[in-house]
Amino acid sequence: MRILHSMLRVGDLDRSIKFYQDVLGMRLLRTSENPEYKYTLAFLGYEDGASAAEIELTYNWGVDKYEQGTAYGHIAIGVDDIYAIYATCKAVRANGGKVTREAGPVKGGTTVIAFVEDPDGYKIEFIENKSAKSALGN
Repeated sequence: MRILHSMLRVGDLDRSIKFYQDVLGMRLLRTSENPEYKYTLAFLGYEDGASAAEIELTYNWGVDKYEQGTAYGHIAIGVDDIYAIYATCKAVRANGGKVTREAGPVKGGTTVIAFVEDPDGYKIEFIENKSAKSALGN
């Protein structure tokens, strides 16, 4: 078994696709529409779904906002080095995104992380690839 995708409901599909492509560097892999049930899906990722997990953006026609709830945490994206984390945070700001935690070591450890929000308020963590497998350990 493996993780195929994580789904996020979005209020503006074009805006969200633009964020994940232009700011986070993902590729739009495929889309589908279901007119009968009034929704559109967009799958994005860094690689094709056959070899890596994807993000599914779901737009329910006519719904422009969702309550986040308290159970959702974040999506984590590995980056090659801390300089990429700083550059990505700068790109998020330049494209109207929100940096909610500046790049720096995790509390109680040395792993460098940062947090940003996508246009719908979903949290995204950037973490150095070299530290990603050790969770947030030293």
